[in-house]
Amino acid sequence: MSTKDISENIEEYLEVLYKEGKNKNHVSTTTISKNLNIAPGSVTQMLKKLEQLGYIKYIPYKGAILTDKGLTVSQKITRKHRILERFLKDILKIKDENVHLEACAMEHALSDEAERALCHMLKYPDVCPDNHLIPPCHFDFENCEECMQNTKDIAEVGIRNENLISIIDLLPKQKGTVLFIRGDEETLTKILSQGIAIGTEISFNKKDETSNVINILVNSKQKILKPEISNNIFIKIEN
Repeated sequence: MSTKDISENIEEYLEVLYKEGKNKNHVSTTTISKNLNIAPGSVTQMLKKLEQLGYIKYIPYKGAILTDKGLTVSQKITRKHRILERFLKDILKIKDENVHLEACAMEHALSDEAERALCHMLKYPDVCPDNHLIPPCHFDFENCEECMQNTKDIAEVGIRNENLISIIDLLPKQKGTVLFIRGDEETLTKILSQGIAIGTEISFNKKDETSNVINILVNSKQKILKPEISNNIFIKIEN
């Protein structure tokens, strides 16, 4: 689904839900209201609409959480926003205090083709200037080198069917299978050296919330990974 088929207003709501809760926590009406500077009553009405459209599950007095459909859209618009922030800061040297607002103004108009080109130019960034994780693309590649070497037009590039998350976002007792690895050849080599490849099953063990260093189980063996590695390993969660 193209984000152009969805109103900017809906995208803004889904982007806030991703930022504040991703697909694991309910986000309160108050939190959404503060993020968007919209009256709580108007937020409630919009959440009911989003639930009817299948983007969220909404529980009064508890808040909203993204569905798989909502996660797909929210990851895509969040990814465009954060890649634009990297471009604005690193390439155009826009002042820090203006980067977020400029990205907000541009994200809804950024095509998938332009997003892909920016990602290539920026060498597959993993975090935005505020150190927030950039979600994975939805193109059907196993790694970035494969994407870079593919010369097909954007309309001919396949779209991944599954929603993926970085292993940095794993919760206790969660596990999944690696379907995408981000980064250049050096990053890919480092990840492969840890015994992690496409198809590898990974389970959560524990995480240091201060440093974001994560301890995972790979084929029953413990691996301790720093964010620059774990940010770039994406898995499909097992239900």
